[in-house]
Amino acid sequence: MAEPNRPLIGWPLLPLPDANGQLAWPDLARSVRDAIRIILSTRPGEQLMRPEYGAGLDRLLQQPNTLGTRRQIRDLVQNGLARWERRILLDGVEVWEIDGQPSQLRVEIAYRLARTGAAGAMNVTVQLEG
Repeated sequence: MAEPNRPLIGWPLLPLPDANGQLAWPDLARSVRDAIRIILSTRPGEQLMRPEYGAGLDRLLQQPNTLGTRRQIRDLVQNGLARWERRILLDGVEVWEIDGQPSQLRVEIAYRLARTGAAGAMNVTVQLEG
């Protein structure tokens, strides 16, 4: 059983040993950022033991840059994070067109760590048709 005050963290996304060959565990904020990145980049059906895991953003990669596509991206991110990352309280997801790059969208995610209330933010770029 986990200690009551110990934050729940996962194995690091891409662990690299330090100069002494030791693997360091990430802190809670890093563990959450890694988990968000994994959720957003995983296609449902990709993981055998969890066939519904992931946000499924890849379904929209060849779609045109329309208001409807941006809304779908926002909804996929919100639903994926609400379902698969319980360590955060989602404050908002905004999808913006990058200036001069109509085939790229910037997804801005604002959240708080549920355990500590510490604010966190992440930006992801989604490539659409083009």
